[in-house]
Amino acid sequence: MARFEGNPILRPIAEHPWESRYVFNPAMFMLEDKIHYFYRAMGDDMVSRLGYACSTDGCIIEERLPYPVFEPLTPDEVRGVEDPRVTVIGDTCVMTYTAFSHTPQIGITTLKVKDLLNKRWLWGERIYPFPGETNKNAALFPRKIDNKYVMFHRIEPNLCIAYSYDMKSWFDSKIVMSPRRDMWDCVKVGIAGPPIEIDEGWLQIYHGVDKNMVYRLGALLLDRDDPLKIIYRAVDPILEPSMEYERQGLVPNVVFSCGAVKRGDYLQVSYGASDSVIAISEFALKEILSPYLNQ
Repeated sequence: MARFEGNPILRPIAEHPWESRYVFNPAMFMLEDKIHYFYRAMGDDMVSRLGYACSTDGCIIEERLPYPVFEPLTPDEVRGVEDPRVTVIGDTCVMTYTAFSHTPQIGITTLKVKDLLNKRWLWGERIYPFPGETNKNAALFPRKIDNKYVMFHRIEPNLCIAYSYDMKSWFDSKIVMSPRRDMWDCVKVGIAGPPIEIDEGWLQIYHGVDKNMVYRLGALLLDRDDPLKIIYRAVDPILEPSMEYERQGLVPNVVFSCGAVKRGDYLQVSYGASDSVIAISEFALKEILSPYLNQ
């Protein structure tokens, strides 16, 4: 694992009221040989909005828009839109996010790839698949399984799965994974970005929280045809707070990812650090999977 030497890659911009205090927890995905980010931003009003940036190598930001591209719109979002995750399915970007009002719940919307590339922010209908239920950390799989859309989500403290035929009505919600007693993920667990399909199955980076409220990242390997089946769960975290920008901030001792991109035999993982800035690290896939491959 190697942190980018230029971390953090995104910081607040004092001259932009909507992102003057904190930027963190970005969606990260690849389109047309560029990495795109939708990132959570907060200004003096402490309402979360989403900004946009992009990069060729994932590290050096080449474009960053001065205005938010997704903002609270409905009564379910009056306190913000948070923690986006993007799955590209065909010609459409499906974005899940946390809609925050009296209680946080999952929101889903869409944006055509052509509109994103042309900076036309023509978002689709905002859907709340579990209305009124406290629910976060959702992302869709990049393809259907058994002719159904599949989504991970988190009903605290467990990582859960649900299915849909139309991305509106979701059913058959089940627990996939629970916290482990007396370990680094003993309080609650939830996914990072969308699952990534590799030769061995579905690679899922996830976050775990301990009793001291330290957030770390770990790894799962799931069965290709039935992601309810966990093939491998890393004993140790793959990333934990150690740098000053990961240990000091709005919420200290947090590394929280909402996206990763596979580039050859490597995985780039972006993450919010202490809910204040955005950083990136790179992992060799064999490094993440070595305990499983060496069994």
